[in-house]
Amino acid sequence: MFQSVVVLLVVLASVSAFSPKSTRNVVSTLKMADFSNELGAQAPLGFWDPFNFLSSADEAYFNRLRTVEIKHGRISMLAILGHLVTTAGARLPGDIAYGVPFASIKTGLAAFNDIPLAGLFQIVLFIGLLENGYAIIAKDIENDIEVWQNANGWSEEKKLSKRAIELNNGRAAQMGILALMVHEKLNNDPYVINSLLGFPVPFNQ
Repeated sequence: MFQSVVVLLVVLASVSAFSPKSTRNVVSTLKMADFSNELGAQAPLGFWDPFNFLSSADEAYFNRLRTVEIKHGRISMLAILGHLVTTAGARLPGDIAYGVPFASIKTGLAAFNDIPLAGLFQIVLFIGLLENGYAIIAKDIENDIEVWQNANGWSEEKKLSKRAIELNNGRAAQMGILALMVHEKLNNDPYVINSLLGFPVPFNQ
């Protein structure tokens, strides 16, 4: 049941991933048509808002969706990396909970069958600390990045290009981690493309 809830949440998070959004802080009454040229409305999909989230949105709502998209994209990129590393057999030293070593934990969604409640509590607590800690220093980090970019001669065009790359990588990662979870539940073969190419990846065996 818990695994099903996790998959559902990722699906819902992915829905907003392809709606282009802005990081500008100016609040206005801009409507959907005004977002069609925002960063993120790019090939191959262009401006794509199938559920009309932006049909009556102002810029404040638009900014919130963009912030959520970036966050989900970054989390998904880390999730993909974690999936690859743990599938390769790497584990942290020590115990995730008393008497339960990290080395005994399976990869992917199967991990939730092995992690005891105390371990899950630690994970949730750590995520909460990261979330609240980042919120406190987010503006400082953004300002420091801006200063570093300017000091290294980044043009506005280059800044926009890097932001677009991050958006696309995050969107791809959201779909990628979703695919890994779905194929794990279907037949325990999340790296199905490897299998189709003749190089199957042993998974939780």
